[in-house]
Amino acid sequence: MSAGRKFLGAILVAALGCGPVFAKDDPVIQAQLAAEALTAASKELTEAESAKDRVKALTDTVRAYESGLSAMRDGLRGATIRERVIRLEFENRRDQLSRLLGILQTLERATTPMLLIHPTGPVGTARSGMMMSEVTPSLQRQAEELRSQLEELQALRQLQTTAEQKLRLGLAGVQQARVALSQAISDRTDLPQRLTDDPVKTQILADGATSLEMFAGSIGVLPPQPQTAVSIPFEKMRGTLRLPVDGTLLRGFNEVDAAGLKRPGLVIAARPLALVSAPVAATIRYAGAFLDYGNVIILEPQAGYLLVIAGMEQVYGEIGQVVDQMAPIGLLGGNQTGAQEFLIEASDGGGAIAQETLYMELRYNGKPVDPGVWFAINDR
Repeated sequence: MSAGRKFLGAILVAALGCGPVFAKDDPVIQAQLAAEALTAASKELTEAESAKDRVKALTDTVRAYESGLSAMRDGLRGATIRERVIRLEFENRRDQLSRLLGILQTLERATTPMLLIHPTGPVGTARSGMMMSEVTPSLQRQAEELRSQLEELQALRQLQTTAEQKLRLGLAGVQQARVALSQAISDRTDLPQRLTDDPVKTQILADGATSLEMFAGSIGVLPPQPQTAVSIPFEKMRGTLRLPVDGTLLRGFNEVDAAGLKRPGLVIAARPLALVSAPVAATIRYAGAFLDYGNVIILEPQAGYLLVIAGMEQVYGEIGQVVDQMAPIGLLGGNQTGAQEFLIEASDGGGAIAQETLYMELRYNGKPVDPGVWFAINDR
């Protein structure tokens, strides 16, 4: 074999000899892990049907699906960004790659005497050999980089090809889990009752109120039964609570919105049909529709405190029931996302899918206080 062929062979071995090695934070790995999470959620959904506590099992299943879909979206978005970066690098290095390929082709065509003999004589031949020994490692490194990027591109394309099927199954699964959860909660009869309030009287208060502030104030006047002992008093939970929905803080306490209105609560943007959970163990003082807020639930975690959560399409629970921390209390509105919409949003990152909003107030002795003091907002 000629020296030129040996050299070209070494380059090709370096370029094609080993498979791609991805870091743990690689978008392909992230998307693959998300796909595995969706598969696991599907298994959880099957097992939840025969679980002793179907509500808890189905709640965990919905959260698993939501987490898996969110991870899949992030992985696909990262994959799209990475693909654009690689293609941009190829475009910027087009001349360099052309020269590299030209050198490889020249070496491949060259015969052994032409590579070893220089027209200026022995000194030129020696210098030529020294130059070749310096150029060879550089060419090999460039070929390795090219091989790695080409393999990465192939993996990214394969990911995008297989993602749609996983997404369709995941989106169908989470919808099935939501329906099953709603039915299981409707069938539930084991929640403890702490209040003896007349639901009709509470509804009369709701019908007569002209604002959320007025209604929350009237609810606070209704005397609750003595609270049972809790492991951690609500006042000592400051800075530890999770937001009721997996989302992003849109407006803070008393922040002015685009219309110039100021509300004494938090506005949270979240995915359509997202599961809403009780941030803290509490008694339900009201659950139902109210004015233009959609469905509202008012929780009493401790005497004097009322947590008002508004804007849900569906609300779980009845007046007087006691719910545990992170128990499901409702679903946001919106339409079920299709796989194509999901892929488009994940690709462009431009928020093609409409966001829903949840509004939350915290009141103490009838007056609004900043909920941000109680919630670990920066951790979401």
